[in-house]
Amino acid sequence: MRRWLLTGCVLCLPIVAQADQGGVQVQHAWSRPAMAGRTGVVYLSITEHGQADRLTGVSSPVAAKAELHETIDDHGVMKMRTVASLPVRPGKPLTLKPNGYHIMLMGLKHPLKAGDSVPLTLTFAKAGQVNAVATVEKNGAEEMQHGATGGTMDKMKMP
Repeated sequence: MRRWLLTGCVLCLPIVAQADQGGVQVQHAWSRPAMAGRTGVVYLSITEHGQADRLTGVSSPVAAKAELHETIDDHGVMKMRTVASLPVRPGKPLTLKPNGYHIMLMGLKHPLKAGDSVPLTLTFAKAGQVNAVATVEKNGAEEMQHGATGGTMDKMKMP
């Protein structure tokens, strides 16, 4: 009897995990190297395979605080500002990338070096919390692979 119960519980696990994540899939999560105590950044793509949702927050144990941000061009001056949430539409990837939407990791607790993993918890209005892991890439490596344009955080101003 115990064996039957254990087998039944194990078979249910993948179904529960899929339901908890509401069809949300996180891909191409990456970060840049950064020094401890400074600010880091994470880029990724999110696809919703179920119903429309909203990314409402993010957290990471590697930083004191994590926020959703967007980069804007304010009359030729690149600036960043916090955004409260981002829409995630079924079948249409939400791409967080350089010079666009991104995740800011403020007050890094340790340096981020190439090859390191950055655990993230993404919070969605409907899907709830979804865990993801970003890989720290060498400066410029991901931009070259994904065709993103240049630009550095050093040139951007926070409002």
